[in-house]
Amino acid sequence: MAEKVLMKGNEAMAEAAMQAGCKLFFGYPITPQTEVAAYMAKKMPKIGGLFLQAESEVASINMVYGAAGAGERVMTSSSSPGISLMSEGISYIAGADLPCVVVNIVRGGPGLGGIQPAQSDYFQATKGGGHGDYHLIVLAPDSVQEMVNLTSTAFDLADIYRLPVMIMGDGMLGQMMEPVEFSSVTKRELPEKTWATSGTKMQRKRNVVNSLFIEPDELEEINNSRLEKYNIIKEKEVLYETANTEDADVVIVAYGIIARVANTAMQILRDKGIKVGVIRPITLWPFPSEIIAKTAKTAKAFISVEMSQGQMVEDVRLAVNGEKPVYFYGRNGGKVPSPDEICAEIEKIIGGGK
Repeated sequence: MAEKVLMKGNEAMAEAAMQAGCKLFFGYPITPQTEVAAYMAKKMPKIGGLFLQAESEVASINMVYGAAGAGERVMTSSSSPGISLMSEGISYIAGADLPCVVVNIVRGGPGLGGIQPAQSDYFQATKGGGHGDYHLIVLAPDSVQEMVNLTSTAFDLADIYRLPVMIMGDGMLGQMMEPVEFSSVTKRELPEKTWATSGTKMQRKRNVVNSLFIEPDELEEINNSRLEKYNIIKEKEVLYETANTEDADVVIVAYGIIARVANTAMQILRDKGIKVGVIRPITLWPFPSEIIAKTAKTAKAFISVEMSQGQMVEDVRLAVNGEKPVYFYGRNGGKVPSPDEICAEIEKIIGGGK
């Protein structure tokens, strides 16, 4: 068995990025993800990499654009208000079909909000965030170990599909410490980056990185081809976990740290004889709609539990498609739902809402 080491989530993710071949990091500090940048600043020079603290989030995401265009594995990280500032640059990167990894350790909002954990950036992450028709693959870890594993996955998916991949955690995951090991990370076969602006060496035609297409027919054709890629991703790259859904009367849908709280609530209710299951989306985009729709054939009700005022619940309702009632329970402003709170909500559902 590989040796495990106790690490904070933010630092474990930074280490995983370097082990995945990331040697370029551009970012700007913001709580509660600053440890990612601090770890990179300390470690990058030791592996022949580059850490650069830009003058702003806007500058950092455009530096990511340049490095990605050159075919390098590159990452940035921020928290909610910083990601908002990066949104234009992320749209440009998506429009140029470039791979990179963007980390969002979510804090409460809107505006500056607070520095405590939240999941209120779900809409921003899964519905685009910036302008135009584009998607990010969005990965939602539920533990420090999964932050490690999904970081390697994020870089591989970015390279395979040539698009930005977001790892969306929260302030609790970023700051908590758990034992992790790095040898469990698996690698995927990657395409050669023949498109990169890495110098022709007088052996090929020059490559051009661009997201500006003046002719409407050309832009529509490119957007349609990108849609085909998104459909392939929806077919091949959906990730989720289920627990006790086969006989469940009520199914909790929860992601990230809240999925762990939901699993505890499930066990408490199961001990009381109440049949509860959990579906945990790991890819928030593409969303695991099919397993939810399948579960709707047997379950009596669903409840989406989130650290928000209700965002993922919309995708749950679309997946259920009116087959069964879908309830919502959420806390926000940095408040984390407890197992007892979730149990109380489900007991209300079982009792007919009394």
